[in-house]
Amino acid sequence: MTAKASPLAPSAESQARLFTITELAAEFDITPRAIRFYEDMGLLEPARAGRNRVYTHRDRTRLKLTLRGKRLGLTLQEIKQLVDMYDAKTGAAPQLKAFLEVLRQHRRQLEQQLDDIEVTLAEIAQHEERCVGLLKVSEAG
Repeated sequence: MTAKASPLAPSAESQARLFTITELAAEFDITPRAIRFYEDMGLLEPARAGRNRVYTHRDRTRLKLTLRGKRLGLTLQEIKQLVDMYDAKTGAAPQLKAFLEVLRQHRRQLEQQLDDIEVTLAEIAQHEERCVGLLKVSEAG
């Protein structure tokens, strides 16, 4: 029985490919400044080719995971913890468990925010109704 390659694992050919900051910025529709910010936060570690930054497939994957985490509303600290686990050779289970816990915490936070928004919207509706009523009384009198 032969071992299957992971669908997330890059081939040896694509792993050797290097990317410029401009290429990554264009691919992910972000600014080079955003990429440099993620570097400053320790999420990316490009090498240098002269004065230019060069990014490996690993950096590209870490950037992709970072942007995915941002879309989910995770903090950069949470993203870094999860992305660092991606690099660890501990297997998928610990990473998946950590990710699941982060998602659960984030869900609880969003549900609380949703409850708060619903209460605020109800209060706004009451104030609007009161103002409409007062306008009718003032216009009639």
